[in-house]
Amino acid sequence: MMMSLRFPFLFSQPTNLPGSGSSSQNNHRTTPRSRFSATFAAATAASIGAAAAAGVSVVSQNPNHPFFQHAANLLLPNSSSLLWASVSLADGSAPVVEPKSGVSFPAVLGSSLTLLGVGLRKKSILGLKNIDVYAFGVYANGDDVKKFLSEKYGNLSTFELKNSKDFNNDLMEADISMTVRLQIVYSKLSIKSIRSAYEETVGSRLQKFSGSDNKELLQRFTSQFKDEYKLPRGSLVELSKEPGYVLKTIIDGKEIGSIESKLLCRSILDLYIGEDPFDRRAKDDVDLNVASLLQQK
Repeated sequence: MMMSLRFPFLFSQPTNLPGSGSSSQNNHRTTPRSRFSATFAAATAASIGAAAAAGVSVVSQNPNHPFFQHAANLLLPNSSSLLWASVSLADGSAPVVEPKSGVSFPAVLGSSLTLLGVGLRKKSILGLKNIDVYAFGVYANGDDVKKFLSEKYGNLSTFELKNSKDFNNDLMEADISMTVRLQIVYSKLSIKSIRSAYEETVGSRLQKFSGSDNKELLQRFTSQFKDEYKLPRGSLVELSKEPGYVLKTIIDGKEIGSIESKLLCRSILDLYIGEDPFDRRAKDDVDLNVASLLQQK
């Protein structure tokens, strides 16, 4: 007898979304329909438990069986999963919503880029108030991920990958096609603000990874964001790493420039999935879903 377990991509979501319940009384009200749902859920859980027990008996003599690997991953979650419940993409074509902004991201971008994580870029104003600037989604070519990372990481469990210092660095360093898609949330955002923000954040990463300020490279990148471009709420900006470490910048479907630089590509990705990312949950989701890609045979 064979037992098949499917582990689709996971995306962090708040356990309690705004508007999920109108009052505590409503939450505890019992109706015939709710009693039926509870009974049905209990029966279903019991059936699943029995099936799982049967699966364990089948593979119990093989400690290296994938069943135990997945069980270990579930029993040893990362710290964020204690506060956030994960939802899966059972349908690979279903869009994913960034929960705090409500912005929706397609599960697949173009013909080959898979969504790995979504997040939110916040900015503090005078240390008094945080504003939501833009939501973002991180995409990667699954075939590239397997091509460049499977040999080194393909046999590691999700837990082992999460604790590997080299894993995240190799993901950003390899010639993997990746795109960070931004959707503007703040209605008063100007192109000048984007340019200034990248001068600071990308500039610090260029210094971090090269040991010098690389002012010329930074200026080539930020000068693409000319004042003639407008960024009203809902505008889309895509930063795409193409094969050969070419960074292509697109605003609302129009390419505004491209620069061939491995250092620049690495610096951009580090903002979103590096050691100190804009949104920690997004980085964690990317790591988990890249691990899921590597475990697919």
